[in-house]
Amino acid sequence: MRARTTTLFIAMALAAGLTSASPAAAAATSCANADAAPGTVSAVALREATLCLLNEERADAGVGPLKAHKKLEKAAFRFSKEMVTERFFDHVSPSGSTLTTRVKKVKYTQGARSWALGENIGWGTGGRATPASMVDAWMASPGHKRNILDPTFKEIGIGIVAGAPVATAASAGATYTTDFGFRR
Repeated sequence: MRARTTTLFIAMALAAGLTSASPAAAAATSCANADAAPGTVSAVALREATLCLLNEERADAGVGPLKAHKKLEKAAFRFSKEMVTERFFDHVSPSGSTLTTRVKKVKYTQGARSWALGENIGWGTGGRATPASMVDAWMASPGHKRNILDPTFKEIGIGIVAGAPVATAASAGATYTTDFGFRR
């Protein structure tokens, strides 16, 4: 039983190391709504685009696809919402909840003999709040990429909430949580 977390912040003012998808990279995807800004399509469409992009990355690396899991989605959505509402950006909430406690609360690990968890969080504003930009930034970060490409993980919950977790965000944004899981 293990848990691993990684954090990413992408704002309009960030340096080139964590920039959004290049036009060529965005055009190469077959994922609908990959470049959609939050608020322009449904939350379901944003989650589906994010999952599609993550699975494209896994396929390119020879790793099997992730399947959406409702309990992980519930934990991920609640955490994204909590970060925006409570104005914090960290894997540990001000109340002390962690990835493990949040996932146990939705009973994802209940009855499992063994399990593994991973979490990526990120937020962006403007054009960097799209699924393509978030996935590209995660793939440019070794810790995030490790979670995405970990063949141990078979399931995922994606929570995307409109808004930034900090009051200083200059424009509309989105906060993403991806909770990766495996249980046996």
